[in-house]
Amino acid sequence: MNLSKIKAVVFDCDGVMFDTAMANRKFYDQILDHFNKPPLTDTQFIQVHMMTVADAVSYLFAEMTDLNPVFQCVKQIGAHNFIPYMEIAHGLVDLLTGLKFHGYIRAVATNRTDTMEQVLIHYGLTDQFDMVVTAADVKNPKPHPEPLEKIMDRFLLSPDQILFVGDSMYDQQAARAAGTVFAAFRQPALEADLYARAMADIASALGVADK
Repeated sequence: MNLSKIKAVVFDCDGVMFDTAMANRKFYDQILDHFNKPPLTDTQFIQVHMMTVADAVSYLFAEMTDLNPVFQCVKQIGAHNFIPYMEIAHGLVDLLTGLKFHGYIRAVATNRTDTMEQVLIHYGLTDQFDMVVTAADVKNPKPHPEPLEKIMDRFLLSPDQILFVGDSMYDQQAARAAGTVFAAFRQPALEADLYARAMADIASALGVADK
């Protein structure tokens, strides 16, 4: 695939920048346990991994007509308390450094709502991105293209100038709806323009492996 037009690389957070499997399972399992529900099944985990917290709560507690007690529990537990359980992707910092050196715009498009800033601070990444778009910054989070369109508008980019690195069906759908180039990260079953098993694959594809 010809990536010569790419001017910006946009990353999803969970499953791309970080392995958040343990953190997300612990977070949602604690909420479920509070309401005497069993832990997440693998199917449920795949779904909530893509969703905003609000959508995940609606999905996991679909039988409840009043979700306010669940949201109160979410607030009390605090998603920020599970940030230390996240594992930063090997090679991410090197890739971000290489992208900056070669003049690429670096951004995040995530369905996290109010914890992204804390994540970046905790892992020393606050200066590594030119723009961060969370679910709180848009009316329509992924799979809607609005997060990617917001980045396009900010930097006056066309869709073919953005490489979006994601790992879920929501990411794939957002990329396709926005018209951006899509790289599937460790998810060969997704429909993508580029497949990456590691951050080094992205660096190699863009020619930024050596700073």
